[in-house]
Order: sequence, then C-alpha cells, then structure tokens
Amino acid sequence: MTRIAATLFAFLAVTSVQAALSPAEKKMATTVDVAQERDIALLQKLVDQNSGSRNFEGVRAVAAMMQAELEPLGFAVRWVPMPETGRAGHLVAEHKGRGKHILLIGHMDTVFEKDSPFQKMSRRGDRVEGPGVNDMKGGLVIMVSALHAMQAAGTLKDADIRIVLSGDEESSGRPLALARADMIAAGKWADAALEFEVLAQDHGQDVGSISRRGSITWTLTTTGHTGHSAGIFGKEDGFGANYELARIIDSFRRELREPNLTYSVGIMLGGVTVRPSATTEEAAGGTAQGKGNIIAGQGYATGDIRALSNDQAMRVEQKMRVIVADHLPNTGAEISFSEGYPAMAPTEGSRALLGQLNDVNRDLGLPQMGELDPMRRGAGDIAFVAPYTDGLVGTGAAGGGAHAIGETADLSSFPRQEKRAAILMTRLAGQKSAKR
Repeated sequence: MTRIAATLFAFLAVTSVQAALSPAEKKMATTVDVAQERDIALLQKLVDQNSGSRNFEGVRAVAAMMQAELEPLGFAVRWVPMPETGRAGHLVAEHKGRGKHILLIGHMDTVFEKDSPFQKMSRRGDRVEGPGVNDMKGGLVIMVSALHAMQAAGTLKDADIRIVLSGDEESSGRPLALARADMIAAGKWADAALEFEVLAQDHGQDVGSISRRGSITWTLTTTGHTGHSAGIFGKEDGFGANYELARIIDSFRRELREPNLTYSVGIMLGGVTVRPSATTEEAAGGTAQGKGNIIAGQGYATGDIRALSNDQAMRVEQKMRVIVADHLPNTGAEISFSEGYPAMAPTEGSRALLGQLNDVNRDLGLPQMGELDPMRRGAGDIAFVAPYTDGLVGTGAAGGGAHAIGETADLSSFPRQEKRAAILMTRLAGQKSAKR
C-alpha cells in the first residue's frame, strides 16, 4: 500500500467512525478532549485532600468538592451524615429528567488515613501517582467530566440521573443495611447502574465487568481438654484444640472447592490459652501461650469467603458449619460469620448493558471490550443494588497498585472512559424506563 493510499484509508476509517456518532455525541467527544487539563487539575485537588475512611473531616471536604462540581450541572445535592454507623456519611445528588433511570455509584474515601506517609499526587507524563488516584478519585473525575460533556452537548438536561457516593466503601460502617440504605433505595429506582471504580485491563486491553464477588469474614474458635502431652489421643484428654483447629481448616481446604469461590485463612492461634486482639477490617492478631508438652486448650482462626453469588456464599457457610460440628474426641468448636459484602452475580441484563457499551466503543472506533473473569475483581458497593438493576463495573480510571503506597492512574484512559460514559448515559436517557 502506498503512503497516499494508506493516508486515504486512515481518513476514510476516521470519517466512517465519526459518521456513526450523532452531532451531540461528536460534541461530547470534542468537549472531553479539550477538558483534559481541567480534569487533571480536579484530580490533583481531590487526591491532595486526604479522605481516609476514618478521616471524617476529609471525607466531608471531598464531598464539598463534588457538590461544587455537580450543582452547576443542575443536580440537587444533599449530604447524608452517618453517625449511627460510625462513619462520616454519603453524598446523594439527583438530576430529574426522563428516559431510563441511571444510577452512578462511587466512593469518596480511600484506604490512606491521615497518618499515612502517602498523601500527595505527582505526575510524570500520563502516569500519576497518589493516594486513591486510581481507587477511586480518578473515577470521580471521569464521572464529572462525562456529565460536563453531556451538558455541553445538551443531552444532560433531559437525563434522569441519581448519584450516590459513599464515604466508607474502604471501611464500611455497620449495620450495612443502614450504611447502604440510600444506595439500595437508588438501586430499586434505577434501570441501570454504572460504578466508577477501576477500569479492568487484560494484557493492556480494556475489559468490561458485570460481576463482583462478595466478601464475608469467618471466625473459628476451638477448645480441648488441656493436660500433659503424654495423654494426647487418649480417652480422657482427647485430641486438644490445635488438632481440632487443624482438622477443620484442612477439611475446608479439601471439601469446599467450587468454581468462582475462594476461602482464605488469615490468622491462626493455638495453645493452652489464646487471646485474639481487637479485630478491625485492616488488621487482626493476638497471642497464644503454652508449652510443647502441654495439650492445647484453645484455638482461634479467622479468614474470608469470596463468592460469586449470595446463594453460593450461603451454601458454603452451611458446609463449613457441618465440618465444624464433626468434632474430634474431647474437643469443641464454633464458627461465626460477619455481615459481609454481598455478591454481584453476572446477569443477562448486565451483559446486555455491556453490549450497549460495546456499541459505543464501535462508534468511537475503540476495540470491543470482553467480559472480565469475576475471579479478578473484589467486593464493591454496586453489589448492594445488583438485585434490583442491571449494572456495569469499572467505568473509572485504569491504573495499578490500588491500596498500596505508589498507587497509580493512567491519564490516557480518562478521555476514552469519559466519552464512553457520556455517550452511554445519553443513549440510555433516550430509552424508555421500565420503572415509571
């Protein structure tokens, strides 16, 4: 192919792609492209404000920044304090319109508290580094930028959109039914939900996500008859708490395996006595005391279950209870389960929503997005609305190292994610709602 022919081919390809977009959609794409420095400035502002889940003042400061962005776009914004759950609160914003009810989900908090050494954003080319830059302040910027593009193109004025931004996604308040009440209510209202967390990629290619595994913490305690080790396995002393603990954990390993299921053991303690420390979502530990020639009297372990559906989680919990109840001689054991995050199972409705996103990709000249393996995605807020509406996960920024010092975001992912979101929301707004 000659250089002239190649240039003509490229021109015709671009012209064909542009022809697939409506005039309003072309306007949105142009608006996104010229707004990138503004977006980066907003990202810097959000990231440089510490909003660790327990920094209530910081979470409220991020909420104020988002309110300042959303109100000029015509959203009615309210702050929902959450003292009953032990967390700062949530931001809810509503834009009345017609067409499908669109729910946008995100969170304002990060895992980096005020005592973290990782506090500010830095930039090197298209790579930015900072606390929460990827999870998920980049997603907040993409959400705002997409809405600005819709406003510029005149498609926002008729869109029916509700936004719920939690202030405690990284360390959720309890009870969850109260902590997620506004989000659940919005899910019952919505026809479609977009969660602006991290964009998944596979070998450098963007991937769509329509499922998230849930997360449940389990805690196991065992007891035994303590005495001189010479009596172990005997009729009077039995097997002791440590063998009972080991039996149960190994039975979990051998008997619970299922597709899309994992179950880990994070902490194990055993001895004459054990003293677990106060357990939080960030850490667990404790101490054990005993001697090599004394039978263990107490055992303790804790871990988690990650399942693709709530039915799967309940089934595994019941299997674990049965295993725990089958005691070795002269031992006892009990297991308990936390309230936990629910699962978002894949559905045909969510798969169809991903299909609509791929229509947007086609018209933008972007590659089609495959479906992410749910084993590669953890728990998240969208699971609370999954029983009520179709949803897409990962409409936020690409990046890496989430939850660790050195977390990064790829600025080159912002414009394509903003265009995707703006055009998809515009097309959804033009469709009839099933919930009117």
